[in-house]
Amino acid sequence: MQEHEIPPTSCDEIHYWGDLPEQEYYKQQGIRAGHSFYTSPRGLKLFTRSWLPNTSKPPRALLCMVHGYGNDCSWTFQSTAIFLAQNGFACFSLDMEGHGRSQGLKAYVPNIDLVVHDCLSYFNSIKRDPLFTGLPSFLYGESMGGAMCLLIHFQSPTAFDGAVLVAPMCRIADEMRPRWPIPQILTVVAKFLPTLAIVPSGDVVRASVKVKDKLKVAEINPMRYRGKPRLGTVLELIRVTDCLGNRLRDVRVPFLVLHGSADVVTDPKVSRALYEEAASEDKTIKIYDGMLHSLLFGETDDNIAMVRQHILDWLRDRC
Repeated sequence: MQEHEIPPTSCDEIHYWGDLPEQEYYKQQGIRAGHSFYTSPRGLKLFTRSWLPNTSKPPRALLCMVHGYGNDCSWTFQSTAIFLAQNGFACFSLDMEGHGRSQGLKAYVPNIDLVVHDCLSYFNSIKRDPLFTGLPSFLYGESMGGAMCLLIHFQSPTAFDGAVLVAPMCRIADEMRPRWPIPQILTVVAKFLPTLAIVPSGDVVRASVKVKDKLKVAEINPMRYRGKPRLGTVLELIRVTDCLGNRLRDVRVPFLVLHGSADVVTDPKVSRALYEEAASEDKTIKIYDGMLHSLLFGETDDNIAMVRQHILDWLRDRC
């Protein structure tokens, strides 16, 4: 594994739980956790995190986790990883290119296929670790990370035993797609200025988080990208989700897909289409009435506990 340690103090600043240093917080939660850098085969330096059960017993399974657009693996995304580690799962994630502490221009993803290869390379390096050899392994993705998980599955169809897809962006619904002539104009401009951050968009965080106090926490993430989407990134997302949307029937991995019925960031109808069209023999869907995009942080504590339990039950049944 090509990793380069970074000083522990570099992440001991502010966290979604407050100013308690990371290692003290993880100890309180009864888990072990760490962070490092991984150099991908194309030479990108990518920030990684791990959350492990604090026990001498082998983990139940590996969870290979992918965050969403503009997000990172260090803020509220890790709350789910901490919960899963408390329940016996070894969890690993990385900040994708242009996100969080990883190399690249902020929120610029010129080629998602290369990012998929970065993720698969890193996850395979974990699976080759003697500590985890032979364990079941599952993908986990939120929003764009859910789409990434399906692309990873297409690139390596038998590498994982299942996938948990939380509000996945696996196809852009027609009513959410930019209207003519905006896509045509953007395509022309992007050829010359792909990094230009001018694409109109709403406030994704405010549209995702239901509980006001949690919205405040989500908004102060120091690593979150706050600018408008970049032209090259938007066109790449449209390209990839169009391709993915036409390949839903090719999905064969066992999966659990979860979506809020009131989600206006990614469309729950697309998750229903995935469930109906996928060739997977083992597939489960959960649509939560009235819940928004941030199912695992932005909802009420009771709602989050319910979603977490559904994920935990599904994983336990397949280990």
